[in-house]
Amino acid sequence: MHKPASVRRITAVVLAGGRSHRLGFDKALLRLGDETLLERAVRKVATLSDEVIVAGGPLPYPLPGVRLVADVYPGCGPLGGIHAGLAAAFNFHSLVVACDMPFLNLELLRYMVELAPGHDVVIPRLGIYLEPLHAIYSKDCLKPIERRIEAGNFKVSDFLSEVRVRYVERDEIERFDPEHLSFFNINTPQDLGRMREKLASGKATTLVKG
Repeated sequence: MHKPASVRRITAVVLAGGRSHRLGFDKALLRLGDETLLERAVRKVATLSDEVIVAGGPLPYPLPGVRLVADVYPGCGPLGGIHAGLAAAFNFHSLVVACDMPFLNLELLRYMVELAPGHDVVIPRLGIYLEPLHAIYSKDCLKPIERRIEAGNFKVSDFLSEVRVRYVERDEIERFDPEHLSFFNINTPQDLGRMREKLASGKATTLVKG
């Protein structure tokens, strides 16, 4: 895939290890138009990075130019996937997104990538809520993550006090994504229905095409 000259040396990690119990099927394989959610996420983040990793799986089919990595610490949820991606990445920084985010906004992600130098984590914050599965992490996060996992603490945000964090605040987010659709993810049949409603309403049309 052709990369624009402005692409920074950053790895993109797509988390695809969720078991989708509430949906009853693998949400990574849910189709949105002519591609799956996983294919769509990979295609989007590939335009911002020079390496793409899918953490989780196994995948039912290969994705060209994509490396699949397994969790070093299985059964630890998204934190295990983040760790696996960071450990396998060639680059110091990795952009991490979940595979079930159908409305990723490239302009917001690009803005976050530009903020990465000098920070270990770049993470959106809306009030008291963080978006850890739509964030950038550096390899300096690996040791703090490992300490949390070995202590049985799998909450993604609990290691942030040990690293250099740049919060992306509401006003910054809303310059690119006023409706916060970037963070919409699919965990339940109700979420799936809401995604279809947004598509049918036309409100998310430009995001779906992008």
